[in-house]
Amino acid sequence: MKIVIGSRGSALALWQADWASHHLAAGGHEVEIRVIRTSGDRMIHAPLQASGVKGLFVKEIEEALLDGSIDVAVHSLKDLPAGQPAGLTIAAVPAREDARDALVSRGGIAFDSLPAGARLGTSSVRRQSQLCNLRPELEVVPMRGNVDTRLRKLDEGQCDALVLAAAGLIRLGFEHKIVELFSADRLCPAVGQGALAIETRATDEPIRQAVARLDDRVTHRAVRAERSLLLGLGGGCSVPIAAHATASGEDLSMRGVVASPDGKLLIRASTSGSLSDPEGLGSVLARQLLSLGAREILEASS
Repeated sequence: MKIVIGSRGSALALWQADWASHHLAAGGHEVEIRVIRTSGDRMIHAPLQASGVKGLFVKEIEEALLDGSIDVAVHSLKDLPAGQPAGLTIAAVPAREDARDALVSRGGIAFDSLPAGARLGTSSVRRQSQLCNLRPELEVVPMRGNVDTRLRKLDEGQCDALVLAAAGLIRLGFEHKIVELFSADRLCPAVGQGALAIETRATDEPIRQAVARLDDRVTHRAVRAERSLLLGLGGGCSVPIAAHATASGEDLSMRGVVASPDGKLLIRASTSGSLSDPEGLGSVLARQLLSLGAREILEASS
């Protein structure tokens, strides 16, 4: 069977599409990768939270999936809004890469050793809020672009340090640039960070069966819990929400964070439950965060 994969054109997106292509080809399928330019790729200078476009990096790819131009979409799962368009489904979530955030800095300076006023580059309001809470004396500066573009901007002196997803650095062979990794307790990752989403049409059973071999049961259920929390809070990539779920046997534990963009208000909560009910766990944690004051923070940030 021939399978057409839709992907963004960045180095990381193509790495992810190539990974899926390799594994589908190993299953006996003929695979083609088709590059699709998204709104996020076109709006390279606009702050993500000010774009006004939901699913900035997936909208056009999902439209191609719905109209039959492609058969499979490969996304960074953290780019997917909590609610999917009707007719689409996440058919597989492969085993997750390291979900933590990583610091890359000029001179290899650790986060706690960065001098007051040092410029810390990130495009994520989630990172901004937690980093400002940890060290309000640092200057967080907007830093968009693909991984290699942001690393170049660091080398050019546009900032003193970057905070990026460890998964992207590892996948692209930049692991040696990581100065330190932030624990999830200190800097809670984005929903779905480090995981891939293999998206298909919900009714395309042959394609769904073909990609099912890429699925990792534990990772898939963990990110279902995280996405359930995001849905329960009504959030997306433009609001400072973080969540990370981990499994131990058939038990699932999750932590969540909601913070104001300036980091002055930050709410943490955690809970645990069964791996068999990830959506229930996410809903419980969302209600805990709301009861602690998350609603007021989210309303002020919207």
